[in-house]
Amino acid sequence: MKPNLLWIDCSAAALAGVAVIFLADWLSAVQALPRSLLLCIGAANLAYACYSFTLANWANRPQHLIDCLVAGNVLWALVCLGLAVYFWSIATVWGLLHLIGEAIFVAGLAALEWRWRSHLGSAAHTI
Repeated sequence: MKPNLLWIDCSAAALAGVAVIFLADWLSAVQALPRSLLLCIGAANLAYACYSFTLANWANRPQHLIDCLVAGNVLWALVCLGLAVYFWSIATVWGLLHLIGEAIFVAGLAALEWRWRSHLGSAAHTI
């Protein structure tokens, strides 16, 4: 998994972003979250996917860019948890699972990327 972690990261973000954007109306009804919020979440996922995809394609990655990737994941996990707290009394269990699940997933990625940051920043990796 270590050599392909950035590919997993960018693929997951892209898939989540596309799915949330295309299913925003349905998700809004099922999760009781505002459509505009879901579109912002999808757009944030796609923006992050572009960044991590760029890093995944580079043979030699500057360490500070890997650190930014980790920081982005940590920040996004905190944002998702904050949204879960904010929408706690409004969202359905599915909406809360979406927000909390995304927070857990990206926090896990951040932990792995931090643990393997020197490996991710120094060597060429391909799928």
